[in-house]
Amino acid sequence: KLPNIKKFNKSFLKNVDLVFTALPNGEAQDISKHLLKNNVLIDLAADFRLEKAQTYLKWYKQKHRAATKIKNSVYALPELSSNKIKKFSIISCPGCYPTSILIPLIPLIKKNLINLGNIIVDSKSGYSGAGRGVHKQYANKNLYESLSAYGVGFHRHNSEIEQEINKVTNKKFNITFTPHLAPMFKGILTTIYIETYKKISIEKINKSLNQYYKNKTFVKVLKTNSLISTNDVINTNNCYLSVCKTRVKNKFIILSAIDNLIKGGAGQAIQNMNIKFNFSESEGLK
Repeated sequence: KLPNIKKFNKSFLKNVDLVFTALPNGEAQDISKHLLKNNVLIDLAADFRLEKAQTYLKWYKQKHRAATKIKNSVYALPELSSNKIKKFSIISCPGCYPTSILIPLIPLIKKNLINLGNIIVDSKSGYSGAGRGVHKQYANKNLYESLSAYGVGFHRHNSEIEQEINKVTNKKFNITFTPHLAPMFKGILTTIYIETYKKISIEKINKSLNQYYKNKTFVKVLKTNSLISTNDVINTNNCYLSVCKTRVKNKFIILSAIDNLIKGGAGQAIQNMNIKFNFSESEGLK
C-alpha cells in the first residue's frame, strides 16, 4: 500500500530536520528558498552540484533559480568530502557516473601519479540511469538486447567531473568520457585508461588506492588484475576498484563498479545523512 503522498508545502519544513529531494532538475532550487535555519536539504539531482550559476546554465540550459543558495551547498562525495559535509546545510549528491570515476581518479591525481593529458573513461550503465525518458525513446524496442552510446562528448556529468578534478590539481588535463546504456536494469561498470608520468608499478598504483581508502567502509580495492562486474556490487553501497596492467609500458586500466541507484543514488544520500548527523556511516546501508 502506498503512503499518503502530499504535495510539498513550505509549512512542512517547520517540523523536519532533513529533506531529501529526488526531483527533476530545478525543483530542489525552489524548495531551497524556503529552508529554515534548522533544515538540511540532501539533493539527488544536479541542482547544487556545480559551484557557479553560469556553469549550471551552460550545461543544463536553464537559469539557476536559487543562485544565492549555492554558497550554502557542498558537492558531497562522502569518501572525498566527509570533512566538509557537516559544515553545509545543502548537501548535493554527485551523479552516478562521476561517483564511479572520481573515486578511483582523485587519489591518483593528488599523488601526481598519472599523466593528465589523456585520460579516457568508458562507462556502461543500466538503463535506469537514463531515467524514464529512455523507455519512450526506445518504445517497442527491446532494451535487453541493445547497447548504445549517448551524450557522446558532451554528457552533463562532464561538468562535475572537471570541476572536482580542478579542485585537486593546477595542471591542465584532458578527460574524454563516453557513457553507454547497457542491456541491464542497473549497475555501472566504468573502465578508465590512464598513463603514468614515469615508470610507476601497478603495485604502487594499487597501494595508493588502498592507503587512501583503508578506513572507508564502502570502497573495496581488489588485488591487481582482478576482473569485476556489476553483479559484485548490485544492491549494495559499495564501489569495487581493480587496477589492471596492459601490454603497453606505463599504461594501466582501472575498473570501477557501483550500483547506480544505490552508491550512485539513494545509498550515497543516506551515507551523506549519516555523516551530517553523526551516525555511523554505514547506518541503514548494511
